[in-house]
Amino acid sequence: MTAEGFDALATFVEDELAFATSHYNDSYLERRFTSRLRRTDIDDYDGYLERLEEDPEERQALLDALSINVTGFFRNPDVWEGIRAHLRELFEEHSIVRAWSAACADGREPYSLSMLAHDDPHCDPQRLRITATDINEASLEHARNGVYENTRTVDVGEQLEFLSNYHSYVDRTGDQFRMRQNVRAPIRFEKHDLINDEPKSSFDLVMCRNLFIYIDAEYKQPVLSTIARSMRSGGTLVIGKAETIPPALESAFEVVDSRLRIYERV
Repeated sequence: MTAEGFDALATFVEDELAFATSHYNDSYLERRFTSRLRRTDIDDYDGYLERLEEDPEERQALLDALSINVTGFFRNPDVWEGIRAHLRELFEEHSIVRAWSAACADGREPYSLSMLAHDDPHCDPQRLRITATDINEASLEHARNGVYENTRTVDVGEQLEFLSNYHSYVDRTGDQFRMRQNVRAPIRFEKHDLINDEPKSSFDLVMCRNLFIYIDAEYKQPVLSTIARSMRSGGTLVIGKAETIPPALESAFEVVDSRLRIYERV
């Protein structure tokens, strides 16, 4: 498990698989690489690189592993209370509210936003348009299906209890939870790479939470610049509670709530 072997593997993934390993923390990459080594019973990076060169299925498995997919419904409930307040203001100001859930993983964040709009009498879900993006096609397919299950470590019903009557938006059968059509209707899922793809445009609300903790500091600025260029002036940005805006971009965002990491595009 040499440094040279790690570098060769990371270079192959970036050059041949088009995943920008150079933008991510080495510790994050090491965890994901090591996980695949264990799954394939390979002892070192050199041997795993040989496997990647000859096995298309393993290349896809590694890309799936590298895609950040830690998520949950209404993750950090206090943040969602803050989002609720800003969502109400946006509906007062705009005839159509356009939201972007960036790096949405398996879709729980955009579905949470849709349910929040449906559940709040001050919001109008008929005027909400949500674009949800990720780089992982498997995650996007899961998101489009809109079906989630309890596991040994995750209680989906407990996550959904942020809403007093989530059963209005979710059909539950045992440990399976299926998003209803009214919740799915405002959301469009599509592939987008925040690092390599072009900005989008005219969003009133952008949520990009818990991505930057995995990205090297020097690359946070270009990713956030892409997000800034995708927002309307006065729009709301929500990032992860452990994340910050780089100093070079502080002039583009005004702090609204430093504890909840909510900002306004200026």
